Amino acid sequence: MTGHGVTAGACEVLEIADDLRCLAAPTPGETVALLEFFLAVCYASGCYPVTEDEWEHWVVGRQPLAEAAAWLRAQPAHEWDLFDPAAPFGQNVLLAPFLDQHGAGPAQLVIEHVGDYNQFFDHHHLEHPTPLPAAAAFRALLAQHTYGPGGRARISGKETLGPTITNLAVTRLGSRIRVVAQGETLGDTLRMNLAPYPDGPGTFNRTWTQKERRGFRTKPQGRAVDGPADLHSVLGRSILMRPTVLPDGTVAVDRVLIGAGELLAPLAAPYMQDAVYATTAAGATKALWPSATRALWREAHALYAAVADRAKGTDLYSRIAMLPTDQPVTLWAVGLVAKQTTAITWVSDAFPFVPGREAALRHAAETGSRIAEHVAACLGKAAHSAWTVAYPNPKPTDKQAQIARFDARGEHWAATAQPFHTLLEEAADGSPVPDALRTFASTLHVTAQRLLVRRLDSLPPNTRGFRARAEATERLTAELAKNNPAPPKEDPAA
Repeated sequence: MTGHGVTAGACEVLEIADDLRCLAAPTPGETVALLEFFLAVCYASGCYPVTEDEWEHWVVGRQPLAEAAAWLRAQPAHEWDLFDPAAPFGQNVLLAPFLDQHGAGPAQLVIEHVGDYNQFFDHHHLEHPTPLPAAAAFRALLAQHTYGPGGRARISGKETLGPTITNLAVTRLGSRIRVVAQGETLGDTLRMNLAPYPDGPGTFNRTWTQKERRGFRTKPQGRAVDGPADLHSVLGRSILMRPTVLPDGTVAVDRVLIGAGELLAPLAAPYMQDAVYATTAAGATKALWPSATRALWREAHALYAAVADRAKGTDLYSRIAMLPTDQPVTLWAVGLVAKQTTAITWVSDAFPFVPGREAALRHAAETGSRIAEHVAACLGKAAHSAWTVAYPNPKPTDKQAQIARFDARGEHWAATAQPFHTLLEEAADGSPVPDALRTFASTLHVTAQRLLVRRLDSLPPNTRGFRARAEATERLTAELAKNNPAPPKEDPAA
């Protein structure tokens, strides 16, 4: 995407989509936001399948996406101009009278650079005037609409559009994991994620004033989306960017103003095609959410269960399960971990999928996860054994910190990611799952013993230290040998 119009670069991408491996933005969130943009363009142009059978034909036969590119080229240029004075693309021009006085530096546009949105915090970094190139601003704009966290906006409602413009809602993908089915090329990826819609595409949201939208004087009701083009282009933020021309003649953004955007009503199942559901600690069921403490690979079994069970009716997982066995698919999961208004980190991971191997992959993921949990529990018990010897008269308030000295579970989870992905690759390739699981368990056992020894190295070289070391290592060996969730003797996919 170059310049201040988005059509030329987007058209070229669609025309050569089957020659491109993938989209590659600086962050997973921006990459997903770009995919959402291209999906919206495909729907708005009518370049999408309308039935399940047609979807399979599109994917297997590699239906060209030139129709979407031709439609986009035919659009009026000003309607896709980031800096059109009357209706800037993806933005709320109603903020224009307030931008110069109430806006901030362009860092506020980038989710990872904002920090806390709250207007009552110190935000010196947001006043930095360094311009943001137009292409980077476009990606950041899309990411805000797609992943912006909730909270209180750094904007004055009294002095701008109304009191509720400060109430930032979590945007459409800001609280859940988005799963993208990836193919060998960008074209394959777009086709696999173009869910069939027989009822029409709905509206592409080019700009805030394109149609009647919520005001900011009172708390709004969430609106229902009118189709997939609307879904993938929802304006989750009210944003306005001020352009500037750099010394080299290129266009950039030097000031932005950001407030609350559109609020959606709960989405129906057809608009949650990729959602994977999990159970919370309170027993509620909701779309799988990102976590700063639980890696995505530990939820891989939920992805494969969504394919193997296919209990939700027609969705992404029911379709990819029906593809030919030689159709390569990777399930790419992305989420944004945020603490209230502050973005913490992006989480992402990729998992192999082969049609016809979903039972084996689910079994490998579920059993592998149980093995990893078992090893973690063993390390916790070994740490406790070391603590009881090393600290014979502990203060209750010191217990947790003292045990943590010997607890290698954090290192265990970090070290398990690669063996777990190797396990899944072997299951996808058709290797016997029981053999792969035994290798996986053996690897984890050896690694756990090494990690524990490293933790125990801090013990002093005296009688108590030697005894604590011996009891902890013996406890780990004993615990690893019992209650081990060993795999069955037969491969479920055999």
